[in-house]
Amino acid sequence: MAIQTARPTGVSRPGLELLRKALRHGLVLAGGGVVLFLGCLAAFGQALAPYDPLAMDFTARFAPPSLAHPFGTDDFGRDLLSRVMYGARVSVQVAFIAVGISASAGVTLGVTAGYLGGWVDELIMRVMDVIFAFPAVLLAITVMAILGRGVENAMIAIAIVYAPIFARVTRGAVISVRDREFVTAARALGQTHTRIMWAHVLPNALGPIIVQTSLSLAFAILAEAALSFFGLGTQPPDPSWGRMLAEGRGFLGQAPWMGIFPGLAIMVSVLGFNLLGDGLRDVLDPRWRGRR
Repeated sequence: MAIQTARPTGVSRPGLELLRKALRHGLVLAGGGVVLFLGCLAAFGQALAPYDPLAMDFTARFAPPSLAHPFGTDDFGRDLLSRVMYGARVSVQVAFIAVGISASAGVTLGVTAGYLGGWVDELIMRVMDVIFAFPAVLLAITVMAILGRGVENAMIAIAIVYAPIFARVTRGAVISVRDREFVTAARALGQTHTRIMWAHVLPNALGPIIVQTSLSLAFAILAEAALSFFGLGTQPPDPSWGRMLAEGRGFLGQAPWMGIFPGLAIMVSVLGFNLLGDGLRDVLDPRWRGRR
């Protein structure tokens, strides 16, 4: 009688079930489609752009949308479609790097505070509360005023703004699982607190963190656009959606397309990440469906 051995698979059954639910969820599909398109635009937009986004053509200043220039041109005759496509790379890069930094710092602090509790929890969360008390854009502008202008400093500013959110979300998720049976069993086996936190507690608290990451990416795009709008983020002549809005506000009567298309790009991107976050929340925590 032949003995069949189980073949290891890369995805567990619960993981496959979650993937099936996600692929059947309308919000996940809609938001994921927008995010995927945005990612492709950020990766290949510079190569696919019909014109050089920095090339000026003063004979085509304020040209309305046409076959030659589907989004029209700006006051320097630069093709707006090319600049919007190029600006996607800046927005996505800033958003992902900033959220990556804030998630790394916030999750580390949240896991530590939620698992250890006591004075460690009080100290970490009170510091997070102080940072969280400031309005997000105002705090980002303050950090930028200290660090100076530029994309790199914008990433740091956005990361500082959103780190407390990840810390609070992670702490709540960790508190809900730190007294579960598998954690008690790990303690009884003599495992260290560090191993328990990262090998047992955090993997079972990832649901809210994943959802928060998607939502934070949307807000990070808005924050980058706001900083660039005020002249603190991306510096000219490099295109950025927020910077393009600032350049177009003075020509809304003469060339409204200069503000419409960058604004639509921001709106669609934020909407996509929000839809994806809402869908993931439903998939990872079906109890939310009943609260709507």
